[in-house]
Amino acid sequence: MNIRLRFLGASQTVTGSKYLLELDDYKVLIDCGLFQGKKELRLFNWDNFPVNPAEIDCVVLTHAHIDHTGYLPRLVKQGFKGIIYCTHPTKDLLEILLLDAAKLQEEEANYAAKKGYSKFVQSFAS
Repeated sequence: MNIRLRFLGASQTVTGSKYLLELDDYKVLIDCGLFQGKKELRLFNWDNFPVNPAEIDCVVLTHAHIDHTGYLPRLVKQGFKGIIYCTHPTKDLLEILLLDAAKLQEEEANYAAKKGYSKFVQSFAS
């Protein structure tokens, strides 16, 4: 069996946790976090994902913190269709945390568009 571990986030920082475990052709993404903090880190959230998300077989979440789970919506939007494994308490917290994070991001985008310091499209802010 060929085993490979790739660090896709949280390398030289403590945010954006993502590790790809490849077991022959089976791909497991361990955690799927957003980069948080300084703008230079947050910009990594907009980079192309280094692996085709449609090729990832499953995601295993260690816990619900946004820096370990917050990238999930974008991963799904980019084509991930596999199973997400986590504990029941993590699932319960994710329902709250992801909706809250989305609301906060939307509010920040609207504010940035209103103040003119964002590339955010005005029509979405109305």
